[in-house]
Amino acid sequence: MSEGVDTMGLDTPPWLAVDRLLDDPGNRIIVCCGAGGVGKTTTAAALGVRAAERGRKAVVLTIDPARRLAQSMGIDSLDNTPREVVGVGADGGQLHAMMLDMKRTFDEIVEAHADGERARAILANPFYQSLSAGFAGTQEYMAMEKLGQLRARDDWDLIIVDTPPSRSALDFLDAPKRLGSFLDGKFIRVLMAPAKVGGRAGMKFLNVGMSMMTGTLSKLMGASLLKDVQTFVAAMDTMFGGFRTRADATFQLLQAPGTAFLVVAAPEPDALREAAYFVERLAAEGMPLAGLVLNRVHGSGADQLSAERALAAAENLEERRIVDQESGKAGLRDSAAGSPETGSPSTEGLTADVDEITLDEITLNETALNETAVDAITAGLLRLHAERMQVIAREQRTRDRFTSLHPEVAVAAVAALPGDVHDLAGLRAIGERLAAGVPAGA
Repeated sequence: MSEGVDTMGLDTPPWLAVDRLLDDPGNRIIVCCGAGGVGKTTTAAALGVRAAERGRKAVVLTIDPARRLAQSMGIDSLDNTPREVVGVGADGGQLHAMMLDMKRTFDEIVEAHADGERARAILANPFYQSLSAGFAGTQEYMAMEKLGQLRARDDWDLIIVDTPPSRSALDFLDAPKRLGSFLDGKFIRVLMAPAKVGGRAGMKFLNVGMSMMTGTLSKLMGASLLKDVQTFVAAMDTMFGGFRTRADATFQLLQAPGTAFLVVAAPEPDALREAAYFVERLAAEGMPLAGLVLNRVHGSGADQLSAERALAAAENLEERRIVDQESGKAGLRDSAAGSPETGSPSTEGLTADVDEITLDEITLNETALNETAVDAITAGLLRLHAERMQVIAREQRTRDRFTSLHPEVAVAAVAALPGDVHDLAGLRAIGERLAAGVPAGA
């Protein structure tokens, strides 16, 4: 049996024992990954809070642009430097948090691996500024770089990574290799050729050898941008191999013992389909999967009442209320209609009717009206319950499809909270639900 997993029998997937995962000193890195919008940031923060309060020195690295992590931890802002979260920790445990600054991390790499003059030239280059701020895959690559930096410092015994909110969860594994290949690839080497040959001869070589490509580049990039790219490539020449080397080293770190991946998903078809792809990819890459965190799972304290029975009961109440309303209103209409001769309300007749109404009759009418209101409210609640039971059934079918494909994956199902998490109390509540999570299908 692997760490952090309890088996529950053949009919249900194993249970993800979150506290055991956090308490194991051999676990040094936990990576929370999954599709966007499934609660990765909240999960990572809740794990960090719970780990610190169980004695670990933890740091949470988030790549969440909404900055919700800082707000929930009571920090004014997060940046590229880990900041301690006050009021969290027990038995020597501490929690630090930081948010990846993609450009600043790229700048740190340049400053660390280039001499002063060359580093200043690179940092001032317009193409580098665009690349470091928003090139496809740069965020994922820099997340890898920052993870490597944090692990090398050895200031924390647990690093929890909230992966970027990418279109696909696989981007976290794919993008660093893509960026490394780009910076060390044939395209860059072609752009390096003019700088290496030099002057007009270099441009002649480029124009003669790659006339079609440069014509396209000139149209797409413009002559000025092409020059910026060539200047950037010339300045970065000695660093290109380092990008791939560091990407490979961090990739190996993710494969090594002491790293655990948690795939985070919501009980929805698209999210669990993405989770299934990621589980299969981790297995193919030989990366250690701890389990699946299934967020925002709905439940009911009255699940013995099925949706069908609830709807039938609501319909019965509504049909009875319609009949009662029609019979009850008939007398009122007759009393208020007035004399048929005048066609106007008769005060005398109305007064006589009121005089004849006894206290018991008034009480009876009030009771009937109260019962009608109660029936209406009850019918509405029954319909809400039916909708909740239908949601629960749909989520269960979706989970069952995932677990039938991956019965070996440990699962922690986290019950949905009534509201958003916006403070440490909310993160603690999520942590408790993670620790108490039950397997899908149970």
